[in-house]
Amino acid sequence: MVRTSRTGRNVTRSLVLASLLVTTAAQAQGTSLAPEHEVRRLMLATEEAVAAKNWGEAGEYLNSLQGLEGEKPVDYYYFRGRVMQESSHFNEAQSALETYVSRAGSEGRHYRDALTRITAIEKSRKEQRSMQDQNQASKRESVAIIEPAGQQDMASLRKLYLVDSDREALTIHLNSLLEVAGWRADQRVVRLDVPADVSYRVAAGADQIEVQESRREEDGRITKNTQSITVYGISPQVQWDCQPSVATCWVYDPRDGSRLLKLGADRDRAEEIAGTLGRLIKTLQNPG
Repeated sequence: MVRTSRTGRNVTRSLVLASLLVTTAAQAQGTSLAPEHEVRRLMLATEEAVAAKNWGEAGEYLNSLQGLEGEKPVDYYYFRGRVMQESSHFNEAQSALETYVSRAGSEGRHYRDALTRITAIEKSRKEQRSMQDQNQASKRESVAIIEPAGQQDMASLRKLYLVDSDREALTIHLNSLLEVAGWRADQRVVRLDVPADVSYRVAAGADQIEVQESRREEDGRITKNTQSITVYGISPQVQWDCQPSVATCWVYDPRDGSRLLKLGADRDRAEEIAGTLGRLIKTLQNPG
């Protein structure tokens, strides 16, 4: 059963945590540009950083763009794919580049390069997966197993997102995955330039995770619902599964096994989202 924050203290805590959904990088720069001009400024800065192979700088601009409301320019997904590929985050790189191809089409200026990179990423993912099969083959069907968090792995995430804490890195990474995993009622023609019918964002506090669900109603209105998950006393092994008959994947609530996240029908993406959510839960449970 879905649980929502109720009154008083929980409402105040929810508001504080919800504020974490907006990245502070753009604010730190002190710009007063209108949103449309700020988007263009950050896109130009990202393009220059990628051209110069300053991947850390490019990642910083992309993180700032991610925190801005509204639809992203189509090239945003191409540059995010480039940065993620350079950082060996192949699932997210492929998702971003596929989003670019679907939105830009064959007329996009990076169309051919994006297709070539998707092919290269698929090969890299196969090589990566072949090294993990022995550990995961018997477990990957329904449960996202939380492997011992290697310091090198978390260090790479912190470096990628230019943050100091595992909590921040995992939160940004989870939101990046959720950004392209939305559920759509009509799966026959998926237009990625149109927002999904159901989408999610998360924010993490000291001991709980806020999950914000956005639903597009038939009249075009967006309704939002936020619920709080307190991490203590729950398992970081987050269950998930996919139902091809309804083109839907589910990530289940670790508190009671009910459906928590309704996602598009991409098994790899659903597994990575469940695994990242579990790692975030485990990180909050063991802050030291």
